[in-house]
Amino acid sequence: MTTSPPRSRLAALVAHPGFERATLLLILAAAVVVGVETSPAVVARHRDLLDVAHAIILGLFLGEVAVRIAAYGRAWPRFFRSGWNLFDLTVVLLSCLPAVGPWATIARLARVLRVVRLVSASPRLRLIVGTMLRSIPSLGHVGLLLGLLLYVYGVMGVHLFAAVDPAAWGSLPRAMLTLFQVLTLEGWVELQATAMAATPWAWVYFASFVLIAVFVVVNLFIAVVLANLDDARRAESNEPTMRDLLAEVAALRAAVTAQAAAPVASPPSPPPR
Repeated sequence: MTTSPPRSRLAALVAHPGFERATLLLILAAAVVVGVETSPAVVARHRDLLDVAHAIILGLFLGEVAVRIAAYGRAWPRFFRSGWNLFDLTVVLLSCLPAVGPWATIARLARVLRVVRLVSASPRLRLIVGTMLRSIPSLGHVGLLLGLLLYVYGVMGVHLFAAVDPAAWGSLPRAMLTLFQVLTLEGWVELQATAMAATPWAWVYFASFVLIAVFVVVNLFIAVVLANLDDARRAESNEPTMRDLLAEVAALRAAVTAQAAAPVASPPSPPPR
């Protein structure tokens, strides 16, 4: 009976669903402790207990990162090729700074960032954040289009409505800020009612802006994100997971073991002369 090498056992441990759940529970525990520390009364009464909790959580985080690095074995540099792994390691190392003296602020911020590790620990959240980052180039073009609309309609609004509502349309920056408020569909009816005192055709201005900017351009943002989310899901479904790789390694090991255990057939003896 053959035993798995330590690296294989560590890799199996990291790939096990229970390891992911335990990491999520640890992050949630860190979030609870950070939230409790926002109450000065609780901190004053239970400072020692909170310090012990932080020490235990930090030790478990260090152990979790160490296990994940050790699971790569001699290929440990591959751990640092992942941006999520670098983020996790940075947060954990910053958490090691003492929460007193000149490093106190950084240490407290690092404790808060440990809660953000919930994103890196959850595959679905990683997918969403990755989709958002992948969508930034396309969203930039949509944002440029939206900015152009705000500028054009802002200039028109200053010329049309500045006399009747200078607080909202008195300058180009104010007009663009007012239009940004209209994007949220918050209070645009009242703005239109005031603007009607300047021209009865003000409804055309507001209706066209809402139709173009809100129902077309804003929905383009959603369309871009959904398209990139679909691409990310397809890429994720085609990428082998750690469990798939471990299953392939186990199958290869079993095949090699069976081949080694098979009796070697002796070559046939030459015929007598």
